[in-house]
Amino acid sequence: MNRLGKLLPKRAQDAIHTWRVRTRDRLLFGREWDIRNALPERFVRAAFQTVLRRDVDPIGLENYLTALEDKELTPDGVLDEMLSSMEIRRDVPFENILRSLHWSRCDFVRMLPRARHILDLGGTDQAEDAGALVSMGYPYRFELLTIVDLPHDDRHELYGYRASSDTVGSRCGPVQYRYHSMVDLSPYPDASFDLVFSGQTIEHITEDEARKMLAEVRRVLRPDGWFCLDTPNRRVTELQLGPDQLTNPDHKLEYTHEQLSELLREAGFAIEGAYGLNLADESLANGTFDTAEVAAKHGVFAEIADCYILAYMCRTPS
Repeated sequence: MNRLGKLLPKRAQDAIHTWRVRTRDRLLFGREWDIRNALPERFVRAAFQTVLRRDVDPIGLENYLTALEDKELTPDGVLDEMLSSMEIRRDVPFENILRSLHWSRCDFVRMLPRARHILDLGGTDQAEDAGALVSMGYPYRFELLTIVDLPHDDRHELYGYRASSDTVGSRCGPVQYRYHSMVDLSPYPDASFDLVFSGQTIEHITEDEARKMLAEVRRVLRPDGWFCLDTPNRRVTELQLGPDQLTNPDHKLEYTHEQLSELLREAGFAIEGAYGLNLADESLANGTFDTAEVAAKHGVFAEIADCYILAYMCRTPS
């Protein structure tokens, strides 16, 4: 960079450098640089470092170079194999526990039953108009998804996103927003929904409010309808943070599996499935929360009480 460039703010210097690199790449390749267009060995080495977070081993390098040369795999095919490998599922840990928990919650959302009419309590996504249920991968088409959330001015500052419209489209079907408390579902007729979902929301209200909400959920669900929810497991979050702190400043109450399963049964729900998300068994056994352990053990587990998140699939009586 010339003398004048050195006098510019760092942000301007970075912008000039980026422009020069992109201009060079357009001149050399006719388009923005894409690592998949690199020489095969450079591509494979970069893919290992980026996806699997390690240097390529000699056998892996030879196998992938041969597959690319023989056109058994394209560069995208190489990436598919790495992204679906047991290594990435088993040995590549998340550094960010929140992203790990989110991955597990997406796994749980894909387990939810097919439904035509869905009510999502507190389901605003903080980035997508279609809402959290759709953004996390709900797999089925629906006739209508209704998202209930607090009016914008009544929400905690952490939840500032508002959809661009009160009715939006999505890959699964139409989505409508209603702004009121999830404790009061009086706007909705009896037996009007096939599925009610409460994703990380019941912990935002008191136990008395939760009882009222569960009674309302029972009322608006059709016979044999599904109520599915997930929430932090207090047995683990207390180990993580101590007895006087919750995982979110907007939380009112975090439940243990024993407490919440009893509350659900008292409300008249049959628990068809009880699952844990992100296993914390070693932390619980040692009496010390290990962030790395819990981040690494993402997924859905049968030992619900030993996991960071409680997840339930419940039904109403037929």
